[in-house]
Amino acid sequence: MAEQETITLRDIPVGGSAKVLKIVGSGVVRRHIMDMGITKGIEVYVRKVAPLGDPVELTVRGYELSLRKSEAENVIVEPLQ
Repeated sequence: MAEQETITLRDIPVGGSAKVLKIVGSGVVRRHIMDMGITKGIEVYVRKVAPLGDPVELTVRGYELSLRKSEAENVIVEPLQ
């Protein structure tokens, strides 16, 4: 069985969408991500990335949110076509 490459929210290009599969990590960072409405099964759209790469701006459930790249690495996603 071939090992599947893990894709995080940080890997999704600007203008791309993805479905959240899992949130890894624990504690404050995990709670912050979930408090923003980013949960398993939700679709997220990457609107833009700041020039220096932080933050990543997303649209989640109709809301515009900003997420640090270090936090985006904790969100395992499946890219949508």
